[in-house]
Parts: sequence; structure tokens; C-alpha cells
Amino acid sequence: MFDVLIIGAGAVGCAAARELSKYKLSVCVADKESDVCEGTTKANSAIVHAGFDAEPGTLKAKLNVRGSEMMEELSQKLDFAYKRNEAFVLCFDEAQQDGLKTLLERGEKNGVKGLSIISGDEARSLEPALTDEVVSALRAESSAIVCPFEMTLAFAENAYANGVEFRLSEEVKSIEKTDEGFKVTTSKGEIEAKLIINAAGVYADRIHSMVSRSPMKLIPRRGEYMLMDKAAGGLVSRTIFQLPTKMGKGILVTPTVHGNLLAGPTAENIDDKENTSTTKQGLSEVRAKGSLSVKNVPFNKVITSFTGLRAVGESGDFIIEETEVEGFIDAAGIESPGLTSAPAIGEYLAELVGKRLTLEKKDSFIDTRKGVVHFAALSDEEKSALIEKDPAYGRIVCRCETVTEGEIRDAINRPLGATTLDGVKRRTRAGMGRCQAGFCSPTTMALIAEKLGIKIEDVRKNGVYESEVSPK
Repeated sequence: MFDVLIIGAGAVGCAAARELSKYKLSVCVADKESDVCEGTTKANSAIVHAGFDAEPGTLKAKLNVRGSEMMEELSQKLDFAYKRNEAFVLCFDEAQQDGLKTLLERGEKNGVKGLSIISGDEARSLEPALTDEVVSALRAESSAIVCPFEMTLAFAENAYANGVEFRLSEEVKSIEKTDEGFKVTTSKGEIEAKLIINAAGVYADRIHSMVSRSPMKLIPRRGEYMLMDKAAGGLVSRTIFQLPTKMGKGILVTPTVHGNLLAGPTAENIDDKENTSTTKQGLSEVRAKGSLSVKNVPFNKVITSFTGLRAVGESGDFIIEETEVEGFIDAAGIESPGLTSAPAIGEYLAELVGKRLTLEKKDSFIDTRKGVVHFAALSDEEKSALIEKDPAYGRIVCRCETVTEGEIRDAINRPLGATTLDGVKRRTRAGMGRCQAGFCSPTTMALIAEKLGIKIEDVRKNGVYESEVSPK
């Protein structure tokens, strides 16, 4: 029997797993997908929000600001990409400038530092690509960008190194309350745990209903994005927002930590929790609204478009609490700023666990982690030394992103290693460039097949392997 079972291996579940791995607890993470970071976490804006948008006094406000404060140190300890790049929230109408003042006051109440309102001319002096229609802007100096894949993988790998067990490709089918805790029936058998954390993203309401009688309804909110080539990455250096509405923070234009340019998301409430299709209407909205903020956005350099789903609760705040069923804790409705808040949510969940279980810190906790080496970022001297040590780093597989065979082998062989093309892509960026895996896929597939002991034609882009081709 585990002390804690975490259902869901996204940013929140993995952050909680890492936090709990600091203590003398047996912890398990279960997810129906074959890899971590397969749900909401894999498709979002990748922004570390400063914390000026959330209503003061809410969990969103508290955990947003705390998560933002934690992120830079975590990125250094756990080796994931992070950049403090600031943000602007744009106002296009003199009559709406009170909206910026409201955000400023809200941010100051939340404890956000480095907030100020500047004129349109001041904003354009810092970001020349802003449109002439911008009359003023809220400047947030603590806003940043991050790689959500690297961050979540870092939490997961560090948790694994500290003893957390991961059961991937294992879907929770039912949960039974027992005298000792819970008996969870999965697609592969049973898991017993004294306590459960429900971090199942858009499916958290379904997991909740397996145990609790209190109602919970989560609405999937579809957000469509357009990602542009690195040739467009320097158009703006800051994250450019528009004044938010009840549906979210609107269409943003932002650089990514890897040098691309990203525009989106739309905000559409839907019923289908699996509908991640893009639409003509949605992408047209991204183009139109993105162009209100920034002049000459090079949408002709789009290399891919994608959709993410956010789990929106009815309260408008994060749902992080123990239910009426003792030992069952929800971490649900984690929409924006969920990515920013994830490490702080992990801390908060550990506090809730501590009310039921004894938390005794380990002397052996490992607080650092080294990620996949990114060959393209090395100096010539470092590249030569690495190739001399392992010739596989001298063989380029992904030309667009300059990813080597050595990096791909590392991504496959490391703890919680990749078993799919998308898993390799998220760890190394092989397939994320201009040709979108047109050149590198065959070699990557061969390397995956070799590792898993399966036929190359059975290698999957994503998802769970069928039993007859299950990796050895």
C-alpha cells in the first residue's frame, strides 16, 4: 500500500510528486497516457504569469505569485529552460484605461513587484512592433517564459530519483473507499493507497465522482495557437497581452524560450474532453486579434498550429481541498495560471497531506537534476569534447533544431524515458522545427524501436501501445 497515490502526471501531479518525495512517504503517480505531460500541460502559452490578473484572496492569486517566485531557482536546480522577459498588457482605448489601473491595484494587493503603467509611446519605444492603436500598457517586470515540457519532465524525473513510482499507461477505472484508505482499480490491476490526490486535469471531475457525492463539473475550454518559425522569434521580446475578459487573458503574442514566436489562444467552451482539433474560425481569430497588438505578425511563417484544453471549474478559482471523503484531495479546475502555480500547488498539496499523514523529511533528498544535453546550445569546445566521449553526439538527426543521435538516445534511455515520437520531441525538440519531423522521424523511430524491442512500424507518435506490441 502506498501512502499517497497521485492521479495525473501533468505539471500539477508531477510538482506534487516532487514535493512529497522530500518526505519519508511511499508515493505513486498513475496516468492513463504513456508519458508525463500528455494533457493540458503539453499545449499552453508557456507563460510564468506575474500574478496581477487573479482576484486578491483567491488560491489563484496566492499560488500564482508564490509559483512565479519559485520558478527561477527551480529552473536552475532542475535544469529546464526559463527566461525573465517581462510582459505588457495593452489598452487600445482611452476609455478603458481604468482596466489597467484595476490590474495594477490587484497585482499590488497580490504582492506582485515591478508593476507600472506606461504610455503607448513608452511601450513602443521598448517594443517597436506594437501597433499605433496602443494608448497605454501595464508593464509587468516579473513575467517570464518557460518550457512546460522540460519543467514537468524535470519535476517527474527528480521525483523518480527520490523514490516516487510512476505507473504510466494505467487508467483509473474505479475507486473504492476502504478502512485503510482506498482501493483503486486500473486498466492493469489494482493500487492501494492511504490517500489520493486527484490531479487528472479535464478528467478530474470524473475521478472526483468515483469517490465523492458532492457535485463537480469541469468544462473543457479549447484554446487554439499558431507557432511561427524562429525567423520570426525576434519580433517582440516581451509577452504581449490584451486586457483580459471573463474568458481569459485573450490572444497573446510572445517569444518562446527556444526562439520561436507564439500567438493565441482562443477561448471556446466545449463538451468533448478529447477535442484538440484546430478550426478555420479559431485560427482566423488568432490572426485577427494578434494583429491588433503587433504589426506585421508573420503568419506566413507558421510551422504548426495546435489546440490545448483548460479545465474550467464553476467557482472561477482553483479547487484544491480535501473532500468530504477523508483522505481524498482534489486538485481540480487548474486553468491559467496553473502552469505558473504548479510548484506552489505542490507545496500546498503537501500541507494538506501533512494533515493526514506524518511528514518527516528525508536526509537523502536529491534537490537537483540534469536534463538532456542540448547539443546546439554548446560551445564548439564543448561539442568536440562531447563527441569525443560519445560519437553519437556527432550525428545530426534533426536538422531544423540540430538534435543529435546522442540526445535522442539519452531521451529514450534516461529515467521515465520517451517511448513515442512526441516523447522524444518534448525532451529534445527533434521534430519541433521548420519541417515538423519530416526529415528526422525515420531515424528517431528506429532508435525507439531498437530500445523497446518492437518493429519500427509499431512505433507510435503518441498514446498507449497495444498489448501485442507492448515495449519490453
